[in-house]
Amino acid sequence: MTSILKKIDDYRWELPKTGDMRVPGIIYTSAAMLNSLHQEESLKQVANVATLPGILKASLAMPDIHWGYGFPIGGVAGFDWESGVISPGGVGYDINCGVRLATTLLVEQDLKNKVTDLADMLYRHIPCGVGSTGSIKLSLKEEKKMLTQGSQWAVDHGLGEDRDVDHTEDGGCMANADPGEVSQRALERGQKQLGTLGSGNHFLEVGVVDSIYHRKAAQTFGLFEGQVTLILHSGSRGFGYQVCDDFLALMTRHIHKIDLEIPDRQLACAMIQSDEGMRYFNAMACAANYAWANRQILLHRSREIFHRFFGIGPTDLGMRLVYDICHNIAKKETHIIDGKPRYVCVHRKGATRAFPPGHIAVCADYRNIGQPILIPGDMGTASYVLVGTQKAMDETFGSTCHGAGRVLSRKAAKKAAKGRSIYRELEDKGVIVRWTGKSTLAEEMPDAYKDISQVVEVVHGAGISTKVAKLRPLIVIKG
Repeated sequence: MTSILKKIDDYRWELPKTGDMRVPGIIYTSAAMLNSLHQEESLKQVANVATLPGILKASLAMPDIHWGYGFPIGGVAGFDWESGVISPGGVGYDINCGVRLATTLLVEQDLKNKVTDLADMLYRHIPCGVGSTGSIKLSLKEEKKMLTQGSQWAVDHGLGEDRDVDHTEDGGCMANADPGEVSQRALERGQKQLGTLGSGNHFLEVGVVDSIYHRKAAQTFGLFEGQVTLILHSGSRGFGYQVCDDFLALMTRHIHKIDLEIPDRQLACAMIQSDEGMRYFNAMACAANYAWANRQILLHRSREIFHRFFGIGPTDLGMRLVYDICHNIAKKETHIIDGKPRYVCVHRKGATRAFPPGHIAVCADYRNIGQPILIPGDMGTASYVLVGTQKAMDETFGSTCHGAGRVLSRKAAKKAAKGRSIYRELEDKGVIVRWTGKSTLAEEMPDAYKDISQVVEVVHGAGISTKVAKLRPLIVIKG
C-alpha cells in the first residue's frame, strides 16, 4: 500500500482519497522509515478511519504508527462534535495510558555505585506485572469519588502536591466523568489496582538528561544536563480495559441497529450525540481519571522511595513533576476548521497532545513556551522531551507522536530474542533492568521498536513539535 502514497514534503505523505474514504490520509514519516510500513496493515487502518461519518480534514498517522485495534496506534482523527462519531477503537483498551516526567536536584554522580541497589528498591516497592495490586483498597463509594476527581483525589488523600495537579494535562480530570455509566465488573477490577504499573510496555525509568536542544524551554521545564529524572508510564489498568470491552460490545450491537456500514467491525462506533456515544464518552472519562490518579500515586510512592534510599528530605531531593500527558483519549476541543472555530472530538490513539504557546489549556507555568511533550523510547536508547507548536494546531489537531512504535509483534520479538540475554545486553549499555513475567524482556526488547531518534526527527522536522532534551536511561522497571 506504500506504493500509492504521494510525497507532500520530506515528512508528510498523502494516502489519496479512494472508495468510501471521506478524507485523505496523511502519514508523518520519512523516506527512511517508509519500509517499516510494509510489514503491517496500519495504512489500511488509516484508510478505514477515513470512511467514518463526520471525520474532518484527514485521517492522520504519526511516525510511530503500527497496527492496532480498529484504529492504528499512532493515529489521530478529529470528528465534528455534532455530526461525527466516537469510537472505543480510536481510544484503545488502555484508556489514558500516559507518561509523566519528574525532575530531581540529583545529578548522575549521586547515583555512582548505587544504581543496582536503587533499582532493587524501586522494584520491591512499586507493584508491577499482570494483575498486580497496590496498597490502596477502595470502597465502592470512594472509588466513584476518585473516578470523578482524578489526580486531585490522590492529592487530597496526601498522595502528592497541588503543583502536581497543575502540571497534569487537563488538571488530571475530565469533568464529564459519570461512574453511573461504568459496569460493576469494571468497578470491581479497579478497586485494588491503584498505584500499580501494570504489564506490557508500562515502566518506571530513572534516567539522566543527556542533551539539551532548546535552552529556553529546558529552563522553563526545569531541565539541565546531567540531572537525574524519573519517567512513569502506566494507564487505567483493568478498569480501563473493562470499560473499553463493555462499550465495544455495546457499540457492535448499536452499529447493526442503525445500519451503519463500516469497513472493519473493530471500528464499532456511535454518533457522539447519541445516547450510546455520550455514555461511552462519560465512562471513558472515568477511566481517564482513574489513570491520572494512578500515575499520581505512583509518583508519590517514587518520591517516598527516593527519600528513604538517599536519606534526604523533599527540599534536597526536589522531585518535581514537569508534566503528565495522556496517549489514548478522545476529547472535546475547539479547532479552526475552514477558518472557523468548531467543536471537535479528537481521538488520539498512541498520540500526544502538542498545544502551542499561548493556548489556554496549557498550564500557567508553561503557557509562554508551550505544552511539554514526553516521548519515551525503548529500554536501551533514549527518551525525549519536546514542546508543542502552532503548526501542530494547524495540521494535526494539536497532536504529535507518543513513542517509538513497534516494528515486531510480541510473538515475533520473542522469536528474535531466542538464545539471547536481553538483560545482559541492556546491562552492557549501562541500563539496569528489573521485570516481571517470563517473556516480558523479550517482548519489550529494543529491537522490537523503531528508532526513537528517527521518530522524533520526523515530528521535529515537520514542525509539529520541537525537540527540547534527550534523556538517557539508567534504571528500567518493567511490568
